[in-house]
Amino acid sequence: MVEARPRIDAPRVVVTGRGTISAAGTGVAALRAALHGDETCIGRVTLFPTDGCKVHIAGEVRALPAARLLPRAARVRASRSDRLALIALDEALDESGLALPLANATRVGVAIGSSTGGMLETESYFERTLARRPAGAWRKRLAAATVAAPTGLVAAALGAEGPRLSPSTACSSGAIAIALGAAWIRSGAADVVIAGGADALTRMTFTGFHALQALSSEPCRPFDRERRGLSLGEGAGILVLESDQHAAQRGARPIAELAGAGLSCDATHPTAPHPEARGAASALRNALLAARVGADEIDYVNAHGTGTVQNDVAETLALKQVLGEAAGRVAVSSTKALIGHLLGAAGAVEAIATLVAIEDAWAPPTLHLREPDPACDLDYVPQRGRPLAIRSALSSSYGFGGNNCSLVLRRA
Repeated sequence: MVEARPRIDAPRVVVTGRGTISAAGTGVAALRAALHGDETCIGRVTLFPTDGCKVHIAGEVRALPAARLLPRAARVRASRSDRLALIALDEALDESGLALPLANATRVGVAIGSSTGGMLETESYFERTLARRPAGAWRKRLAAATVAAPTGLVAAALGAEGPRLSPSTACSSGAIAIALGAAWIRSGAADVVIAGGADALTRMTFTGFHALQALSSEPCRPFDRERRGLSLGEGAGILVLESDQHAAQRGARPIAELAGAGLSCDATHPTAPHPEARGAASALRNALLAARVGADEIDYVNAHGTGTVQNDVAETLALKQVLGEAAGRVAVSSTKALIGHLLGAAGAVEAIATLVAIEDAWAPPTLHLREPDPACDLDYVPQRGRPLAIRSALSSSYGFGGNNCSLVLRRA
């Protein structure tokens, strides 16, 4: 459970490591370069045929490096989502200085959100089966079909014996995993939590969103009057979360503080946001309450910003409701026009993008935003980023079914 108002004596939760892979490339440095640029990383899908679809683009990872931490026993069965998670984990551990084998494995938790797990490999298995072709190694990869597989593999690679959970709440999975990891630390259930999300592109998600007529045939244009839908993507984002005491004891440098998190549910529609943005606003309020941060202290918001008509209007409404008079001066941007919507990994990678924004004193742009929708009348940093001193920031993720999560990240 994520406390709406943590105990005053609860430990502070700090971020000591981060790792990511996306269409921008492998590593935080690649993401940073893209956030400071003005070109999208969204391009033609090559992982599977898109014949028969009107849309043929996504934020695909073009080069998948070897996953150094992949256990030998899992090399045959590991899915693309699994490998994405391990690649991001490797970088996060390196930055945090957390050495393997773990000194106190029972005090290390793992929470990795996913919405596809090994679906891509399962699809390939059934494709071959239906075509009466030998399934080969695809059969063995059915063992990694579940959305919990990346969490299990990360825990095995680390030898982590603490609490473990695999949130699968669609597009908010990665953010909720981070929120739960922080709650474990504040409650005393763990000293360190490896938290984030990992999702690969799959035929089912691509054709599913296509069937909903939710995909844009050009890279998405969040908050733009002419927006036509979202652009899918894939990748992983992993954070090393620690109590401030544990980080200090081992001499780790905090990158930032995860000051608070807020969860909520719309409890209305399976795909559309609440028309009055009640759930999104509730998550934002709960996050500020948990962080003990006022609306006037927020300098930047990494928006969910999918580029769909309903979501962008609802998110604008939620920000106005919660930030009040401060909403007009706060820089808000969506990175989905840059790397696509990473589904279960979106909240984690966008949290890392927010950390980069804080560290670099930089408001990333909302690419392709040429003419704002009159109903989306906040400062959405159109097309080009700009310098901005950021003390505290919000990062929000809203999933199908009305599963909402907002995180408050603060300069350490």
